[in-house]
Amino acid sequence: MPVPVPRQRALPAADSGRARTVPHGDGPPAVRAPHAEATVEKDDRDTAPATGSPLTLLLIEDDPGGSPIVPELLDSSGRPVRIRTARNLTEAARLLTDDVHCILLDLALPAPGRSDGADDELVVLQQVLELAPRHAVLALTASGDAERGARAVRVGAQDYLVRDELDGRLLSRAIRYAVERKRSDTAERRLAEGRLRAQENRRLERGLLPTPLLDGSTLRFSARYRPGRSRALLGGDFYDAVRTPDGTVHAMIGDVCGHGPDEAALGVELRIAWRALTLAGLCGDELLSTLQQVLEHERSDEEIFATLCTVDIAPDGRRAGLCLAGHPSPLVIAPGRPARLLPYDNNGPALGLLPGARWPRTQVELGAQWSLMLYTDGLIEGRVGEGGERLGQDGMVELVRRQLARGLRGEDLLREAVNEVRGLNGGELTDDVAVVLLDREP
Repeated sequence: MPVPVPRQRALPAADSGRARTVPHGDGPPAVRAPHAEATVEKDDRDTAPATGSPLTLLLIEDDPGGSPIVPELLDSSGRPVRIRTARNLTEAARLLTDDVHCILLDLALPAPGRSDGADDELVVLQQVLELAPRHAVLALTASGDAERGARAVRVGAQDYLVRDELDGRLLSRAIRYAVERKRSDTAERRLAEGRLRAQENRRLERGLLPTPLLDGSTLRFSARYRPGRSRALLGGDFYDAVRTPDGTVHAMIGDVCGHGPDEAALGVELRIAWRALTLAGLCGDELLSTLQQVLEHERSDEEIFATLCTVDIAPDGRRAGLCLAGHPSPLVIAPGRPARLLPYDNNGPALGLLPGARWPRTQVELGAQWSLMLYTDGLIEGRVGEGGERLGQDGMVELVRRQLARGLRGEDLLREAVNEVRGLNGGELTDDVAVVLLDREP
C-alpha cells in the first residue's frame, strides 16, 4: 500500500522558519511551518531546516525500481533521512511538498519528449529549478562527467555528485550543505532586492515630490510630508508652489480621499496638472474647474474626490487670493498678532463632488511681514486626550501659538508641530500629513 503524500503547502521546509512535525493520515509526519500564512517578513527570519524534524529528500530518476542509487542516509542527529522517488517531472510536482528539504536530480533523466537521454543543455534541470525555485537542488552525474556537473552548478544547482562515488556520509553532508547554501543564496538575494528597492524608492521620491519653482521670489518655502500608510513612499496628499513671470507666487495643497497607491498616483497627477495650468496662466475658479475635469477622467471610482487650497500672492507680497475646495483654511502668522485662520466662508465643494461647481476667490490682506501655513486634515484629525477627541483647527492654532512662543520658525516650526501632533495622538498618525509654510520677511 503506498504511503500517503502530505498535502501541498506554501513554503518548502528549507525556506520556512522553525517548523514542527504534525501527523498527517497514516503516513510519516509532515513538517509544517507555524504561521505559514504570515507575511514574507516573518517567514524570512529563519530559513534553515528545523532541527527537530528529519531531512526529506526528493529523488528524481527514471528508474527508481532498479538498482538503488541512494544508500541509507542518516541526518546529523542519527535519524533516517526520508526519501521520496519520482520517475518524471509530473510525479515530482505531486511529491514536492513543503516538507521537502532537498532535491536530488539524476541528470541522465531524459528531457521531455526525448527518449535518447540527451540533456538538451540541461533542460530538465532548468525545469526542476523553475518547478522548485526555493528548494535546494543536487545534480547527480555519471562517472567521468564532471564537466556536466559543473555546468549544472552554473545553471543553478547547489552542488553535483558522481553516481559511483555516493555513500551515506557523503550524500548526507551534501544535502545539508546544499540546504544551507540555498538558504544563504536566498538571504543574499533578498538583501540585494531590498537595497535595490530602497534605491528605487529614493529615485521615486526625488521624481514625485515637488521641487518648488520660486526663482526670483523673496519668499521662503518650507514643507513637511508624512504618508499615513506604513512603509509608503507617497500618500494621497500633495502640494506645490511656483512663481509666474508676472511675479505672482502660487501655492497649493490638496488631499485625495483614501490612502492607497491609486490615491497617491492621483495626487501626483493633480499636482502636475495644477503646475502646468498655473504656468499656462489659469487661476482661481477656471483652474479648479479644469482640475475637476482631470480628476473625473483619472479617478478609478466615481466616489473619489479631492480637497484643495490654492493661494496666489501678489508680486508686492502684501495681499493674496484664496480659493478653498472643501479644504481647511490656511493659518496666517503676523508680528504683534496671534496666529489665526484666514476666512473660510466662501469654501467651495471638494473637487469631484458636484458637476459644474464654482469656487469663489477671496481677497485677503497679509501685510509687510507674515507666514502662511497650508496643511491637510491629517494634521488636525489626530486624537488628543483620553477621550479620543480630535485636535481640530482650534487645537492646531493653539499648538502653533505655543511653538511660536518658543521662538520656532520655518522648518523647525513645521517639524515640532508635526511631532507634537503625533505625541498628542499617542503614536503615528493614520492619515497622510502635508504642511507647507511660506514666509515673507522685510
